[in-house]
Amino acid sequence: MRGDLEEAFARTTRDQHAVNDTAASPAPLGSPEAHILVVDDDPQIRFLVSRLLRANGYRVSAAADGREMAESLKGAPVDLIVLDVMLPGASGFELCSELRRSSAVPVIMLTARGEENDRISGLDLGADDYLAKPFSPGELVARINALIRRARRAVSQPGAAAVRSYGFSGWTLDIVRRELVDPQGSVVDLSTGEFDMLRAFVEAPGKVLSREALLDIAKNRVATGFDRVVDVQISRLRKKIEAGGDAMIKTVRGTGYMFLPEVERR
Repeated sequence: MRGDLEEAFARTTRDQHAVNDTAASPAPLGSPEAHILVVDDDPQIRFLVSRLLRANGYRVSAAADGREMAESLKGAPVDLIVLDVMLPGASGFELCSELRRSSAVPVIMLTARGEENDRISGLDLGADDYLAKPFSPGELVARINALIRRARRAVSQPGAAAVRSYGFSGWTLDIVRRELVDPQGSVVDLSTGEFDMLRAFVEAPGKVLSREALLDIAKNRVATGFDRVVDVQISRLRKKIEAGGDAMIKTVRGTGYMFLPEVERR
């Protein structure tokens, strides 16, 4: 893995230098305000990924395990976490699940195990994306860029201030706070992808949203052949908003999904 990443990073760096030679003042891909936390127990991987992200305009912090990750999260706010699955002590899966109890920060999981079941497990626990090692440095950067753009667009898009929240069946989806509140007044944890998907539903109640449209919303990143992310996130949303109550998300066979409750804009 180290050799593959080192070679790929070197190739990416050469490509960037080639672009720099032909462009007057190329802008970095990342935003200098965006802060990425890289969590991996392999010091060489941490170094290479951190160097890659800094070269693309990001601020980067690094951690070797869950304890160091928790300490980092107590400091400066983090815009995205790159989280390895195989860690000493608590695994990346466990850390992602624990994180989702209190935070919706985007998470990209990295693993040397590329089986579909592992990907589904990561997504089911609240990860926003999943990348198998060895990975393309360019693809990692592209996915990070896409997730950060999506998170920022959600709070800055035109018209966002006009509708602050949506109410349905006693629930409230707060657009400004990016929170889902249940009928009892408790905040329900949602990942970035779950929030964006539920928002798409409440903005178009009674209309069929195609799987392709939902896939774009759920991933908003470099496309891959792995499209079960829609099924996983729909399943997670149903468990959270339909537990003990009526069905809210209807499967329209061969077409997509429809949100059934009446929605009030507030």
